[in-house]
Amino acid sequence: MGVATAPSGPAAESDRNGPDRAHWLRVARETADDLATDAVAREQAGKVPFDEVSRLRESGLLTLLVPTELGGGGADWPTAYAVVRDIAAADGAIGQLLGCHYFLSWSARFFTEPSSPAAQLQQKSAMEQWCWGGGFARQEPPLTLARTAAGFVLDGRQSYATGVLVADRLAVRAVRAGTGEPLAVVVDPARHGVAIDSDANTFGQRLAAGGSVEFDRVPVAADDILGSLSVDEDVLSPLAALASPIGRLLSVQLRLGMAEGVLAEAREYSRAGNSPWHPAWPVGSPQDPQVLTVYGELTVLTRSASALADQAREAVHGGLARGEDLTYDEYAEISVLVAMAEAAASRAVEESTARALDIIGTRSASSRLGFDRFWRNARTHTLYEPVAHRLRDVGDYFLNGAHPPFVLPV
Repeated sequence: MGVATAPSGPAAESDRNGPDRAHWLRVARETADDLATDAVAREQAGKVPFDEVSRLRESGLLTLLVPTELGGGGADWPTAYAVVRDIAAADGAIGQLLGCHYFLSWSARFFTEPSSPAAQLQQKSAMEQWCWGGGFARQEPPLTLARTAAGFVLDGRQSYATGVLVADRLAVRAVRAGTGEPLAVVVDPARHGVAIDSDANTFGQRLAAGGSVEFDRVPVAADDILGSLSVDEDVLSPLAALASPIGRLLSVQLRLGMAEGVLAEAREYSRAGNSPWHPAWPVGSPQDPQVLTVYGELTVLTRSASALADQAREAVHGGLARGEDLTYDEYAEISVLVAMAEAAASRAVEESTARALDIIGTRSASSRLGFDRFWRNARTHTLYEPVAHRLRDVGDYFLNGAHPPFVLPV
């Protein structure tokens, strides 16, 4: 198994006419700093994140990936990954919300037919600064799309999905009645027959605007059907299949952001030895050998996962640059590399968010400090996105050369 890398030259999906990467990273850091100032209070209040989405909208981050000629920021996926990671370090739930938005709003490019109005959809999304929610993951029973004399209707219940409480558009997976073909469908949540329920009540990622959606004969126009989600290689091109590792790499960045965020906050707390809110020394002291060892272990773990994520990011970037020339073998290697990054990032975030509490000591139990939110957010995300099956995919590829299955993360 080699390591897929990006080719020389710019990737096809990068728009050099828009603001550069440095601009967007600066905007992301400023937005992250803004979110960090009241992160504890907002997380504990657990309100639907309309205000947080407004902050993202005002910063321009919602239109980051839309080409400049369509009214967007013209950025590429490596930039989007860096933005999600910065936001997640400050607020894991908003990082998840933004990452899900990027993946779903981009989906028109992956799954639409050449003759479909994908450009018009992106242009309207940028112009009205839509926030996207929903998901394409398999569920049972599936949503059903049936043909009628006037077009199509959508029926069924979408279980927990990110962003649906604040979404201007929903992107969901439905099966075509009669054939069972899985399809990507866009729905306006304001349409008659759509009922959104904030029934998630999770102990973490409270601000990811997750909930369930009921569809009762919701009218769907032909232009709202983006395309097929079939795993059949005769239907799904290698380029379209990249949707799977691209979406899963967003999860990697989210986990790394949360790991880096908790370590940064723990470090600042450990350094604040003269604070009246700090526990008495030498417990948790920056000179304590045990504390130094734990910080060292967690730093190595997180940096190692980050290095693997960088390799996966370059591989994805290279795959996009290959375009229609991408082969299934190349796609498989990219997908396996992302799976490896998922496993490493999962371990890094679970270890960091749990052991940081031990470094801080009993004060970490204080709701005023809010350190628990990192662990709760990370654990909630890893429960919804487990990595055990990813490790099996890596092993099957390494041992048997088996291509990983096409699995969408949301």
